[in-house]
Amino acid sequence: MDLLIIVLVAYLLGSVSFAVVVSRAYRLPDPREYGSGNPGATNVLRSGRKSAAVLTLLGDCAKGWVAVFFAQQWSADGRELAMAIAALAVILGHMYPLFYGFKGGKGVATALGVLLGLNPVLALGTLTTWINIAVFFRYSSLAALVSALFAAFFTLILFNPAHPFVWSVALISALLIWRHRSNIRNLLAGKERKLGAKADA
Repeated sequence: MDLLIIVLVAYLLGSVSFAVVVSRAYRLPDPREYGSGNPGATNVLRSGRKSAAVLTLLGDCAKGWVAVFFAQQWSADGRELAMAIAALAVILGHMYPLFYGFKGGKGVATALGVLLGLNPVLALGTLTTWINIAVFFRYSSLAALVSALFAAFFTLILFNPAHPFVWSVALISALLIWRHRSNIRNLLAGKERKLGAKADA
């Protein structure tokens, strides 16, 4: 019963799209209707309102952390398994949200929050990877793809292969890559938008 509640709470948390919530608060266009069409911080940044993008990033990141923290506190036993399941559930909620017709974002910021909840060192290593790729290549999607791969690798270094966090992060990484498949095509075709590009660029 505990696990069922944890999954439900984590999924519903994930289903809250801060890109949409913040955009409405700022009276900005719906992020699903311009740029990449992705309700995430990178696309909100294309509106020209940096503060809105930052709030979106923080909100999506926070819900990932809260879901894992809730699982850690609520579970009477098997806490690491509960945290691993909550991590996956909140990501699925973000990508396939109940509140928005199951059409959500790509999960990068939420995944960072999840990693922070699972292990701060894991989150720091993955964030450092993202920053390095983003700074040198100026592609948020490329940074996300490389970071997803390294997150799985870092988890395997930090934990035993049989640990629940290993399969959870591996599945999350696979989902992130799957959700970026259109970006992969654009990168290969040289059509991907760079960080900070306006919505009509």
